[in-house]
Amino acid sequence: MTRVFAAMVLPAICGAVSAYFGYYAIWGERGALALEDTQAKLGVQQEQLAQIHDQRVRLEHRISLMSPGQVDPDMVEELSRGQLMNGAPNQVAVPRHTP
Repeated sequence: MTRVFAAMVLPAICGAVSAYFGYYAIWGERGALALEDTQAKLGVQQEQLAQIHDQRVRLEHRISLMSPGQVDPDMVEELSRGQLMNGAPNQVAVPRHTP
């Protein structure tokens, strides 16, 4: 009886260890099922990164138009109109056209 019990201890321990790691490989925090959720989150993050990158490129272009010595007249006009047309409430700004 002790010989049979001793012969079954090692396989039982190995089976328990295999079951433990197998369970966490599938249903664990970093298992196969969590991989799908992580990939979905990664897709959303990559989309946000692409939007932020596009926004940065647009801002860098606007900044390059305002660099000293190479100021774009259209950019200056756009910025000045934006500042001058935002007055106080009940205030009217009338743009003048210069010849």
